[in-house]
Amino acid sequence: MQQISESGLFLFALASAVVTANAYYIHPIISTIADHFSISEAMIGIVPSLNQIALAIGIFLLLPLGDWFSNRKLVLIFVACQVVTLFVMAVAQSFWLFVTASTVMGFVTIAPYLLPAYVSKRIPVSRLGHSTAILTAGIIFGILVARAGAGVVSEYLHWRAVYVIAAALMAVVSILLFVIMKERSDRTETAGPRSYPKLLLSLVTVTKAHPDILVSGAIQGLGFGTFLAVWMGIGLHLTGAEMGFGTDVVGYLATLTIFNLLATPRLGRWADRIGAHKARAIFASINVIGVSLYFFTGHSLWLLIIPIFITNTVGPTIDVTNRMTFLNQPPEVRTRLMTVYIVFMFVGGGLASWAGTAAYHYGGWTGTSLLAMGTTLTLFALSVFAFLWKRDTG
Repeated sequence: MQQISESGLFLFALASAVVTANAYYIHPIISTIADHFSISEAMIGIVPSLNQIALAIGIFLLLPLGDWFSNRKLVLIFVACQVVTLFVMAVAQSFWLFVTASTVMGFVTIAPYLLPAYVSKRIPVSRLGHSTAILTAGIIFGILVARAGAGVVSEYLHWRAVYVIAAALMAVVSILLFVIMKERSDRTETAGPRSYPKLLLSLVTVTKAHPDILVSGAIQGLGFGTFLAVWMGIGLHLTGAEMGFGTDVVGYLATLTIFNLLATPRLGRWADRIGAHKARAIFASINVIGVSLYFFTGHSLWLLIIPIFITNTVGPTIDVTNRMTFLNQPPEVRTRLMTVYIVFMFVGGGLASWAGTAAYHYGGWTGTSLLAMGTTLTLFALSVFAFLWKRDTG
């Protein structure tokens, strides 16, 4: 089978960036949307929360279909669905229609999670960390564009323009994916369960055979949840009465993520050399240091850059090392293992999205920092446990 070239990897990373960005446009403009619909800080949190939970449900119900049907067809169908939901979000005149469209968009967002499994079958194992890191860098770029771009566009145009532009970008990326994804043998070589209920039940069997996925999924759920809770808090904190900045400042702060585009692929190569479990434990320890600094720097825009820089650097590399623990398994189970992993990730993200806005509503920036510290310490403990477990069991 023809392998994906380095330039091909970057095209897949670009596609992942655009599709992933859709869930993050709301971060810098969350207070603006809340004001527009006259919604409280605690209530607006249900928008990203339901989006993430719906994404977890969609991953559970739809992603396993990648073991049956052409990845290319599935990706193109669901990307088209995202174009429609983004347009509805742009024109919604009621808060609940906006929430509904955002939730449906989350449900059909499976393309970024089909692509890693698709790519992993077309690269040698020796390039797994590097290739996974390239795709992760694409996701980072998407988050960067979403958070920086949405803040600026909202400040100088209107928050609705953010979603009009997003729908247009998705239309373009659907054409890109149509061109770069090959039809050929996207189905797995080994026949799996031939009924849909049995396919879903097989997730249990696959998980029992690969219990590492539970630890990796829990770690990613905690890490992703921490990331969302912090950025929900930042969006409310900087634009609130105490700090008084515009949404564009939140966007400018998000551009710090650009360093990750260079760092993540290099750290992925390093993880290839020392092993996923050891690298993950090291990154998790650095993450604890970064998150602890939020307690002391949250009321200074310039000092806030330090923990954001640290956590934004190690956060994606924890994701890379998590994926390395299961994307080296037999091709016929990778899509289902990815399903379990992403469900954990977005259940954690969904709960934390609501918890993050609620923590800020009731405890201010200190409440956000306490929530982030608790989830980060749990992530660190699991990472060390997994490293010791794998070292002891070989």
